[in-house]
Amino acid sequence: MQLTAPATGRPGTRTRTRDADGMAVASFILGLIGLLVFNLFLGPTAIVLAAASLWRGTNRRGRALLGMGLGVADLLVLLTVMQVDNTLSWSF
Repeated sequence: MQLTAPATGRPGTRTRTRDADGMAVASFILGLIGLLVFNLFLGPTAIVLAAASLWRGTNRRGRALLGMGLGVADLLVLLTVMQVDNTLSWSF
């Protein structure tokens, strides 16, 4: 009689993939929010989370790539606004 399910694959692989999936979703959300506010902080954070989730082998590869793209877009928006405004931050 066996009380637990048999181990399949390496132990912790499922948790690691689930964590990587969470990081992919978080990078997408942070990149999306970063287009509007705190893009200097949220852009690089989205890029790092996306890279880490891709490195860990996420099942949500598209979401991670979108998060990385949005993180780069955050930084491009910040640079564009700084060039147009001649300042180091947003000013309305």
